[in-house]
Amino acid sequence: MTTTLMYPSKDAQSNNGQKFNPARLTFARIRRGLKKTKLAEKIGVTARSITGYESGEFPPDEENLAKLAMELKFPPAFFFEDEVLEPLDADAVSFRALSKMSSGLKNIALTSGAIAVQLHEWIVARFVLPESNLPDFGKYMDPEAAAEALRHYWKIGESPIKNMVHLLEVNGVRVFSLAIDAKEVDAFSLWFDGIPFVFLNTNKTAEHSRFDAAHELGHLIMHKHGQPSGQDAERMADVFASAFLMPAKSITSSRLMFPTIEALVRAKKQWGVSVAALNYRLHHLKLTTDWTYRTLCIQLSKLGMRTSEPNSMQRESSQVFEKVFSALRSEKLGKHDIAKDLNVSIQEIDELTYGLLKIGVVPDRSIDATPNSLVLIKSRPSLFVVR
Repeated sequence: MTTTLMYPSKDAQSNNGQKFNPARLTFARIRRGLKKTKLAEKIGVTARSITGYESGEFPPDEENLAKLAMELKFPPAFFFEDEVLEPLDADAVSFRALSKMSSGLKNIALTSGAIAVQLHEWIVARFVLPESNLPDFGKYMDPEAAAEALRHYWKIGESPIKNMVHLLEVNGVRVFSLAIDAKEVDAFSLWFDGIPFVFLNTNKTAEHSRFDAAHELGHLIMHKHGQPSGQDAERMADVFASAFLMPAKSITSSRLMFPTIEALVRAKKQWGVSVAALNYRLHHLKLTTDWTYRTLCIQLSKLGMRTSEPNSMQRESSQVFEKVFSALRSEKLGKHDIAKDLNVSIQEIDELTYGLLKIGVVPDRSIDATPNSLVLIKSRPSLFVVR
C-alpha cells in the first residue's frame, strides 16, 4: 500500500487538498534515470531527504517540491495524484538487445512505457482505434513459417511492405516512440490488457526501425505467453523479421546470387531493409556462399555501413497520431491539453510521438476509402479501419 501525506502549503491547496504521493516521486526519479544521491545533489538536499520523501516519512517543503518538479520535468500536480503509477512489468516486456542494456536504461524505457499506456487510455476514451488482429502462433512455430503464415493471414502475399508502422496500426498494434539517445535501446513490445504495444527508438535509421518493428511483431505473435526467452527468443524474432520483410520467394526471384555492395544498395530499396539485413537474408536462404557473405560483411564494416545506412529511406510516420492530433486541432485542443489532463509535461507527449508525426503536415479529415486505411468519422472523433 502506498503511503501518502498531506502537503501543508499553498501548493496543497492548489491541488485541492490532495496528498503528496511518495511513489510518484520514485517513478519520476527512475523516469529520468537518476539515483537518489544524484537527485539530492541536483536539488541541493541530502540523500537522506530524498529517501524520506520517497518512503513517505515526510514530504518535501514547498521550495524543494518546486526544485524536484523542475529537475524531474514533471508538473507539481503530478506528485499529488492518488493513482500509483508504476513502470511496466519487466517480465511482460520483450526487449531488443536486452543483454546490452543497463538496468537504468531499462527502467527509463519501462517508465516511459507506463506513461504511454496512460496516453493510450486518454486517446481511446475519445477515439475508436482498430482492434487487435494478431494471431497467436505460439512459441513452437518455426519463425520462418510464422512470417509466411502472418502474411497469408493479413492477405499481403509476397509484396514488399511499404510502411511497417501503418501495417501494425491498422492491425491494432499501438506504436509509440522511445526518444532515448542510446544505441543499446532499440525497441520493446508487450501485451497490456489484451492490447499489443510496440515501442521504437526513432533515433535509429528508418531501415533499422522497420526491422525492429518486425522483430517486435514476431515477439507479439510467437511469445505472447512467455518462453522461450533471452537469446533464443531474440534469434527467433530476428529470423521472423527477416522473413517477414524479405519473403523467400521474393528474394529468390531477385537473382542476387553474386551481389556487390553497389548491387545490395540498389536492391535494398525494394524491401526497405538495411544492406546488412539483405546480405544476411541472401546467405540465410543459401543464395550466396559463406565466402561471399563474409567478404560483404568485411566490406560493409570498412565502409561504416554497420552503423549508418547509404541512401536511407524516409522515416515512417503514424496514421493514428496524425489523425488524432488533427481531430484535436479542429476542436482547438493539442498536446498541452493532453499533458494537463495526464499531469505530465508536453515533453513526455513529444517523446512518445517523436519521429512518428510528420512535421507541419495537417492530414485531410475526409474519409479515405483506401483498403486498410485508418479514417476519421466527422460526426464523432472515432478512428476505425475500412476493409
